[in-house]
Amino acid sequence: MDFWGFTIQIIGELLIAFTVLRVHRQLLHEKKIDRRVTHDIQLEQIVGMAGIACIVIGYLMQL
Repeated sequence: MDFWGFTIQIIGELLIAFTVLRVHRQLLHEKKIDRRVTHDIQLEQIVGMAGIACIVIGYLMQL
């Protein structure tokens, strides 16, 4: 039972992370934001992808 609870939690966290990254990607295509904001969004995307990698690696280590 612990395995399934943990697995569902990880799936939920990944779904949230992918949703946030998708919103950031859509914001980058807006022409109404300046370069500083664009740079910050790109940095957040990189950190977000690193966070997703950490979630996946941590999940695999606990199996």
